[in-house]
Amino acid sequence: MPIPILMYHQIDIPPVRGTPLRGLVVHPKDFHNQMRWLKWTGYQGLSMRDLEPYLQGQKQGRVFGITLDDGYKNNFDNALPVLSKYGFTATCYGVSSQIGGTNAWDAGLVAEKPLMGLEEWAGWLASGMEIGAHTRSHADLTALSDPAAMEEIGGCKSDFERKLDCEVRHFCYPFGRFSPAHTEMARKAGYVTATTTRRGRTHTKHNAMELPRVMVARATYLLQLFVKMGTAYEDKKG
Repeated sequence: MPIPILMYHQIDIPPVRGTPLRGLVVHPKDFHNQMRWLKWTGYQGLSMRDLEPYLQGQKQGRVFGITLDDGYKNNFDNALPVLSKYGFTATCYGVSSQIGGTNAWDAGLVAEKPLMGLEEWAGWLASGMEIGAHTRSHADLTALSDPAAMEEIGGCKSDFERKLDCEVRHFCYPFGRFSPAHTEMARKAGYVTATTTRRGRTHTKHNAMELPRVMVARATYLLQLFVKMGTAYEDKKG
């Protein structure tokens, strides 16, 4: 049975029309409606950690993954209460050199927004959610030497594990850019899975270091989300 892994970024009031990357900001009311509808239809939203036995074919069920990229503070403020309300878990992929910082990698493109600090990350974990790794600096891995890329991939894991006394099992490629060498680095660093920005639902046959996801954008409406999750629509797009 295919498993949709939803990909979110910011859960916040979208910026004005015409702002670059506006589509990556999902309104909190829309996020709440999506989670409420998915719960009502019998789905269980799971972090990558909780999704592991389903991805490995050990369990089956009406489940989907919830991932949030970058570690925005608005994920803690606006997504966490909703996730907790409906009994869902989620994985937030953080950038370890920017704990308490901003999305500095977007400087000059969009307004910088605050990222979770140690207190928020600790609260995220205490609520049953999971921290995933998104490199140390949100690096474009394809622009780095192999040693530098390995530092970014493995270093992020060790940073979060040291600072928050938690296990980091899952990775996400920044900008969705990677090569076969980077998938091997992720495996050697000790990650169980790595997610991409490639469109599609996951299957047990997929390479665990190259998992596709289902993008949820600002304009994604409920019927469209149903089609993305429950049909082969996204698979064909990938």
